Amino acid sequence: MAIIAPISRYKKTNLKIYICICVALAVWCIYDGYFNENFKTKYANDWQLALNVKAPPYLIGLGILLGLYYAVIKNKKLVAGESELIFSNKKRIAYDSIEKIDKTYFDSKGHFTITYVKNGKERNCKLSKWSYDNLKEVLDYLVAKISQTV
Repeated sequence: MAIIAPISRYKKTNLKIYICICVALAVWCIYDGYFNENFKTKYANDWQLALNVKAPPYLIGLGILLGLYYAVIKNKKLVAGESELIFSNKKRIAYDSIEKIDKTYFDSKGHFTITYVKNGKERNCKLSKWSYDNLKEVLDYLVAKISQTV
């Protein structure tokens, strides 16, 4: 039985908020820089008018990049399978290569660290509740699987 931990709602929601902020700031800058005559006369030779004229393409570009990043990560997930931990079908950590799981800060700060051996080198992988939902169940499953193999 596999336990699935999708990308957290926290991360997805924050990306949506950042996209909205970029678009709103771009609209505001376009209005002040091109259409608001009072603003244009008040700051005719000032850096604020230049900023409002030049910033919108960058803000819209940043919003588009954040939207593309959101589209890429929205379906990513962490799967605790029968024999390995799978990160969106790319990175895999076999349970028999896991040396230890440090869950000292899981209750207080929401993260734990997996220490594993890959190609003869000891590596760490930090998993946080801010990155994945359903992480408590994955941690419990990992601890159960590791204790079975030891």
